[in-house]
Amino acid sequence: MFRRLMPSPAMVVALIALFMALGGSAYALVITGASIKNGTVRGADIKNRSLTGSDVAGNRLGGKSIKESSLGTVPGASVADGMARFAVVGANGVLARSRGVSTVARTSEGRYQVVFTRDVRGCAFFAVIGDIGAAAPPQGEIATSAVASNVQAVAVRTEGSGGNPGDRPFHLIVPCS
Repeated sequence: MFRRLMPSPAMVVALIALFMALGGSAYALVITGASIKNGTVRGADIKNRSLTGSDVAGNRLGGKSIKESSLGTVPGASVADGMARFAVVGANGVLARSRGVSTVARTSEGRYQVVFTRDVRGCAFFAVIGDIGAAAPPQGEIATSAVASNVQAVAVRTEGSGGNPGDRPFHLIVPCS
């Protein structure tokens, strides 16, 4: 007669542990939008900084949805120390009005150097030909560049409509971050 062999309970537990260790097991819980009942998710249920603008449908958040006291101060165009530096300079090189400018010099015909009160190497330079008052500006062209020998200076070159150097009034703005 044959005797049937039954494994001991310890052997069963050991085999289960062996299969689990060799094959691994995973249990995944997947939550989709279809499995969430409408109106059951609250702000406290969502981890901070886990949603972006692309996660919210367009035109779903309005002014009433945002707590105004949670908003910070919006920085201006010149973030670093409060104001953009600028110069309004006449064709003769005389400074009409400015902010953050120490000196202006007309170095030759159509050539100017505007020196600011701080380093402007990391700034942008924007200039346009423009009258210092309310008159129409003369025609011409304008270009700006940094001054290699002075980190606080901007070189401005103005030309007449024929492309030759010509004295022109201009407005220069230097926003820095």
